[in-house]
Amino acid sequence: MYVTPPHPISWGLVRVMLIVNPFATATTPAGRDALAHTLSSRFTLDVEHTTHRGHAGELARRAVTDGTDVVLVHGGDGSVNEAVNGILGAPDSVVDPSVRLPALGVIPGGSANVFARTLGIAADPLAATGQIIDLLESGQCRRIGLGHTQDRWFLFNTGMGMDAVVVHAMEDKRHAGKAATPMRYLWTTVSSFLRHAASRDSFTVEVPDREPIPGVQFGFVSNTSPWTYLGNYEIRTNPTTGFDTRLGLFAATSTAVSRNLPLATRLLTHRAPKARHLYRDDDVEWVRFRADEPIDVQMDGDYIGAHHAIDFGYRSDALAVVAPGDSIRATPSTA
Repeated sequence: MYVTPPHPISWGLVRVMLIVNPFATATTPAGRDALAHTLSSRFTLDVEHTTHRGHAGELARRAVTDGTDVVLVHGGDGSVNEAVNGILGAPDSVVDPSVRLPALGVIPGGSANVFARTLGIAADPLAATGQIIDLLESGQCRRIGLGHTQDRWFLFNTGMGMDAVVVHAMEDKRHAGKAATPMRYLWTTVSSFLRHAASRDSFTVEVPDREPIPGVQFGFVSNTSPWTYLGNYEIRTNPTTGFDTRLGLFAATSTAVSRNLPLATRLLTHRAPKARHLYRDDDVEWVRFRADEPIDVQMDGDYIGAHHAIDFGYRSDALAVVAPGDSIRATPSTA
């Protein structure tokens, strides 16, 4: 769905806030200067650098107050998530219809850049900047649906259980100075499954029009597909979930290697995920996770702590994004 560009009269008057995470994996001082120089030659530009966790959200909220037309984020998925939450405010907050919210653009700067890839944005920051400029000047802004909890939006994926364990372990490794490479993600995933194969931690999943699913040991709630990559290799847990559908659910009742190896093989060979211990639905209105003991949860690749209970909903056309019309779309599942 395309929307009116932020400033249809004169693009030289468009106000852009560029939020830069200088600590993101793929950013450099020279690269950041080049981006700012290029953007400032076309738009009225305000450059802001984040200094602490949550700062991108604070800056994005200020952009709303200041009447900024476009918020560009040069950083990883965590910074983008913060900015979106700053632009939109809490999902349960009262929205003033007279307030015109900025559109969001992404210039990749992290290690995975899942959201940018799914929007169809180039991986190279300079190429992405040129692409964003072209999109803005041609008015290519579109609206996408987002997932949310009661107090927070998510862009592409959230999950409880094993994926959150992996994200938590990767954050610990990054804090220890280790780079977040695709191979390190893969090895951390494999080792986490082996280490927790005998775990009895589980939770119950509820979705509309179905009996509760007990004994779930890891579950993903997706807003689009793909949401995970090994390098440039896509893995689609919910192949037909997209920004124009509701939520996708992928819930497994076992972490046993013998049961998950065939499932992983199907994912790696781009076949529809199927297994006796798997429940999957690519288009549900809401999802609830309930656990007797706190279990790890991640959101858009950031560890957000251990929770007893968490509810997920969906809102269509929630966010205006600067993105091409040929963004990566959900694909039909194959047998």
